[in-house]
Amino acid sequence: MRGLPMLYDHMRVYHPLAPLKRETVLTFLCTAICVVLLAMLVARGLLREPAGASSFAALADAFLHGRLSVNGCPEIDCAVFNGQTYIIFPPLPALLLMPVVSITGLGAFKGATSIALVLAAISLALWRRIFEALRVERTAALWLVAAIAFSSPLYYVVLKGNGVWFFAQTAGFLMATLAIASVILWRSLALACLFAALGFLCRQMLIFYPLFLLVLALRPDEKLLRPSFARIRSIALAALPVIAALGLIFAYNYARFGNPLDTGYAYINNPGSQDYISGRIAEYGLFSTKYLLFNLYHFFLQGFHAEFGAMQHTRLTGIDWNGTALLIACPWIALLFYLHYDRVAAAGLTVIAVIAGITLFYHSNGYAQIGAARYTLDWMPIALVLMARSARPEAFRALPLLVTIAIVMNAMAIGTAIFAAVK
Repeated sequence: MRGLPMLYDHMRVYHPLAPLKRETVLTFLCTAICVVLLAMLVARGLLREPAGASSFAALADAFLHGRLSVNGCPEIDCAVFNGQTYIIFPPLPALLLMPVVSITGLGAFKGATSIALVLAAISLALWRRIFEALRVERTAALWLVAAIAFSSPLYYVVLKGNGVWFFAQTAGFLMATLAIASVILWRSLALACLFAALGFLCRQMLIFYPLFLLVLALRPDEKLLRPSFARIRSIALAALPVIAALGLIFAYNYARFGNPLDTGYAYINNPGSQDYISGRIAEYGLFSTKYLLFNLYHFFLQGFHAEFGAMQHTRLTGIDWNGTALLIACPWIALLFYLHYDRVAAAGLTVIAVIAGITLFYHSNGYAQIGAARYTLDWMPIALVLMARSARPEAFRALPLLVTIAIVMNAMAIGTAIFAAVK
């Protein structure tokens, strides 16, 4: 007996080559957008960066002349104490700029964005090797590298690399990447903690990394709570650069403000500033529960928000510079849900929770930004390791689509910001 004719030919709809064709389309689309975004980075570094406008370049020039204080404040958020002006942020990014500043001089220096681009490129090259060492499939690894480069907050902090906050974030991301690479690629806990210490001299939140690095460095069969003499010796050696970095910061603070625990935030002098961040600091201080709701919304819920003016709301006038929720701007990070839960994951999630938890009470969520909060770069390297260690189930087949969505959204956000600025 002849069967009824098929009303739904599933073999044609789900042809084996269909996913390949879709991924090819996504690959071409992403490549085209990434080329444009990369060209923007290069153009900004070579053509658009103003000369002598970098706070870290000013601090580098001060170091070259044997001073801790700077002549004037190139940007904002400088501290004025006892008649002297100081850059309040940790000093390592200024040390990275010193060789170039010594050649060009402060007045002609305009290379922060280009140097930030080089630092980011080194980070991406290391992540490609880290993913390979963690046995991530080649295609998935390339998509993850593209995600880090063009849809994570890394892109925007490089684009704004001449800014003091953004250059510090780029340098800190490289140090965090080097710390992880030291364990996974070079099997050295001491070297990893050295880079974590250097990261602390860029971004203070990286001081929590050694906990994760210590657990990551353990062999799978090595007991966590049964330390041997060799492990105690290794931990003691690894602790030295961390202790040295803390001592350096304490001495740096004491030399500037007479108190090893005083970072200078209390002496920030931004004359004429009327923005909400200045009002927050004046009213509630650097940390407060008053900021929690705002930060929670922008971290978890706030979508990309363009602002429209005129009575009929038909004219694009601006963009929300407080950023976009992480899962909206970087949907690929949701694959962290499939992590392999073990002691490495427990340590990593603990450090992520500590860093993210502290920033939820901070007066700024990373302003100014248009994508995900740039502070997520402090813990994103840990999240990437946890993602790469997962079993990568069928859900990871959506990685190309998720990364494409993220890159398209990032490009649209940047395009909107440029259009609004021109108008």
